[in-house]
Amino acid sequence: MRTLSRRSATFAMISTTALGSAPAIAAVDPADQARIEEDAVKAYLAKSEAEKTAASDKLVGVHKGDLTQDPHSGVVGNPQGDVTIVQFFDYNCPFSRRVEPRVEALLKSDAGVKLIAREFIIEGVPSSPIAGRAALASLNQGKYAPYHQAMMTAAEFPLSVPRVFEIAQSVGLDVDRLRTDMEAPAIYAQVIANFNLARALRIFQTPTFVVGNHIVTQASADIDFPALAASARKA
Repeated sequence: MRTLSRRSATFAMISTTALGSAPAIAAVDPADQARIEEDAVKAYLAKSEAEKTAASDKLVGVHKGDLTQDPHSGVVGNPQGDVTIVQFFDYNCPFSRRVEPRVEALLKSDAGVKLIAREFIIEGVPSSPIAGRAALASLNQGKYAPYHQAMMTAAEFPLSVPRVFEIAQSVGLDVDRLRTDMEAPAIYAQVIANFNLARALRIFQTPTFVVGNHIVTQASADIDFPALAASARKA
């Protein structure tokens, strides 16, 4: 009864908004009425979703240069790839870590994919800002990709602060230099730039992927990365 009442109220709202007041009509069979209401709600939701997608695509277009041409962002995969995927993530986000094996599988199977990693530090874990800044600082030593992937796939979760630097050493980074470099104002500025870019795109969660001109809105567990790459390549 509650579901039917809510659906009827939604239908009434849609009818008033979309059609305005209308003359009374003859009563219809309840089953037909339910179908009419359901179809109207579906059409309204589809229209709303299309408008939301169009607005999102427009934002991506406005910020395309910031997304794909930032020399201070880490790159994994083929730097000259013909398909670019931008990922907003946090090293301590469980969903970012859960999807990582599938992201790496895509990079191994498709040599034409360039993944731009954007540290979007939103987890309330002490090591998150440290891991993010350390990863950005590893660019100075040319070891961003192995460091990034090692932290994303580390068995320890959430990462402890000491573990961030143990992983750095394991991939061949000069840890003393890394500690110095990660405190540079430019590193903090990049963290802020990533955060502001995410907000400008109305991205509020990790992981979020931007493929071509589209922000991927489906749950990360449901993303078909090879299909996304193929679609972007056709476009």
